Amino acid sequence: MARRASPEVNAGSMADIAFLLLIFFLVTTTIETDKGISRKLPPWQDEDVEPPVLKMRNVFEVIVNSNNELLVEDENMEIGELRQAAIVFLDNGGGVGDEACDFCQGPADPELSVNPQKAVISLQNNRGTEYGTYIAVQNELVAAYNFLRNREAQRIYNVSFNEMEAAYSDPRYNGDKEQLEERIEVIKNMIPQKLSEAEPKKS
Repeated sequence: MARRASPEVNAGSMADIAFLLLIFFLVTTTIETDKGISRKLPPWQDEDVEPPVLKMRNVFEVIVNSNNELLVEDENMEIGELRQAAIVFLDNGGGVGDEACDFCQGPADPELSVNPQKAVISLQNNRGTEYGTYIAVQNELVAAYNFLRNREAQRIYNVSFNEMEAAYSDPRYNGDKEQLEERIEVIKNMIPQKLSEAEPKKS
């Protein structure tokens, strides 16, 4: 007696389901990417070139210890006060003659910076400093630069610096990009972001 052949399983529908599941996971899965802090490295210089001499009044020293405490210009300070202190330092306008600042609105304190072009913010962290504190301090210092850049861009071009940078990075922007780039460089030259980070201390 001949055996009846068992019916074949139709795998077509199973392949369709597997394909749909694959598309679903490809569409819904998110891949986390590491994000860093935007920093532009200084241009390469020969070892024979001596670094410029900085006046101590033009250096704003920020130290973060292993307990996440701030020491700004040898005084304890809360992170919430750091931005305004940096703005006052950068915008001091204490220079005279060739070092004078014609747009600064600060108190012209003889112990603070002569102008934003000469001013340097020196940041030093401890190896025990928490990452969150490090980022918070960075944000406050960068925000000080952005505040002054926005103020001057608004005064000169009637638009904020952040808006100009956003427009320049927008591929849909159909204005004069060369002019926009020139304006961005003007503001950057007026208020250069000179944020120096020293090697973290071990203790």
